[in-house]
Amino acid sequence: MKQTTLLLLLLFPMMIWAGSVDTPVILTAGQSNADGRAPIEDLPNYITYKYCQWSYGSGDFCTATGEFQPFSPTVGRPDLGSRWGFDAVVYYLLEQQWQRPFYVIKQTMGGTAIDTACIHSTHGWFWSADAETLNGNKSLLHAFTRQIDDCIKNLPKDYDIKVLLWHQGESDMPQQEHYYDNLRAVIRYIRHHLVAVTGDKKYARLPVICGTYAQGSRQRSPKVVEALYQLAIDDPDFYVVDASDLTLLSDKLHFDARGAETLGQRMFDKLMHLCE
Repeated sequence: MKQTTLLLLLLFPMMIWAGSVDTPVILTAGQSNADGRAPIEDLPNYITYKYCQWSYGSGDFCTATGEFQPFSPTVGRPDLGSRWGFDAVVYYLLEQQWQRPFYVIKQTMGGTAIDTACIHSTHGWFWSADAETLNGNKSLLHAFTRQIDDCIKNLPKDYDIKVLLWHQGESDMPQQEHYYDNLRAVIRYIRHHLVAVTGDKKYARLPVICGTYAQGSRQRSPKVVEALYQLAIDDPDFYVVDASDLTLLSDKLHFDARGAETLGQRMFDKLMHLCE
């Protein structure tokens, strides 16, 4: 009897994380490698979806609502057609792990920076957490938090936001010296917003998993990479997944199918490590 009780006590944290007593929610945000740029025809044949429901926004390319739909990899830009990224692999692996419905709230837009000094950020949209940007009409961070608020109204009452998957930073190359402070402010804003909207203080420590960039990427900034690893040191709930060895499309910027699949597996492995 004592052995059975001990086993249950050991398994209970895993059961909670895995969704046995709640409905998991995943947040995903960033720029093009989070949006997904691998051609849909290169999506591995073994990947299918049954449980994942999502809400997708992409600035003015695709305005998000609070409604959820069955997940199907796509991007907001009509000129690109259907594309997929590492997160499509994460969701597939989570389906295999959980075998029950879960939800994704995703806001991604290619070519977008945090720092407003990066003047080429797509259509003038920015991730910046400064008050002036947040109060404007081109704030991806505001769009994301508003999307979260709208989605919460349509989630099951037992929802639990598990993690933020983040991949961004290529467009901050011109202001890479400021990336540490800029990203830290973005993460802080998202966490504080979740606490405020849910009333649950645990979201002040929402785990964030962030991928790095391929060594051959034409927009890989050494100081941005340094900032990610420094954040992982300073913030016990911020985790970095190495992507330096991954393969790219011919544009030397976006992960190809093999690179996206590998990063998705690594992101998933990090998620599973968090519940050990």
